[in-house]
Amino acid sequence: MKDAGCSERVIEHCLAVRNLSVRYACEIPDADPNLVEAGAVLHDIGRSVTHDISHAQVGADICRKLGFSEDICLIVERHIGAGLPAAECAEYGLDAHDCIPLTLEEKIVAHCDNLVKGADVITIGERMSLALKSGLRTEARERIARLSDEIEGLRTLRSEKKQ
Repeated sequence: MKDAGCSERVIEHCLAVRNLSVRYACEIPDADPNLVEAGAVLHDIGRSVTHDISHAQVGADICRKLGFSEDICLIVERHIGAGLPAAECAEYGLDAHDCIPLTLEEKIVAHCDNLVKGADVITIGERMSLALKSGLRTEARERIARLSDEIEGLRTLRSEKKQ
């Protein structure tokens, strides 16, 4: 991340997302903690080039050029909020392809990124409040809420099985 040109602040954020993401991956059956860790550490590498919404696609391109696996590249590309459908990508001037997280690992990193502001862990309620204040469109907020419900539900299932 440092070699790519990311600031200390971005690196601290990525490490906080990694810590939370790995914890979630260890709590959710069938998740790959190693893949989650790699994707979480790299999820904002595109911020070495831009801090706008294109940083996810830019970051995925950087990761591909560096030879990372496509699984990692897709975590980076699909981490914005709860993902962006192709039509929204086009509206933002991005490559118009679907950037919705599909795999469990992609979903964990996207969700945990939503739960980290700077380097601090926040609640989903706080994230939703910030999203509303920033003017994030209703559809995007709904995707974030659905993703949260899905991932938190998987954690709850594991907790219930342990008891």
